[in-house]
Amino acid sequence: MRTTQQFSITLPHDMAAVVEAKVKSGAYASVSEVMRDGVCALMEREAAVERWLREEVVAGHNEYLADPSKGVPGDAILDRIKARRRAERGA
Repeated sequence: MRTTQQFSITLPHDMAAVVEAKVKSGAYASVSEVMRDGVCALMEREAAVERWLREEVVAGHNEYLADPSKGVPGDAILDRIKARRRAERGA
């Protein structure tokens, strides 16, 4: 039984050039290797987002539910973000 599945894909020219350059440079032995690495990176990113949601977002929401007085209004958060960005641009 095969442990792989073959696909035929179409990429925009700029992405195809990146894939070809990776193979040509010797960083990868084949287009398939580049694609496998890309899918692995996508899976890792999705797993990291899932962990963040479970461990931080849910925990923060539960903390708010336990004591709503600790909540910060959305406008205040937005004002803080805008002030931080202005400071970063000015620095």
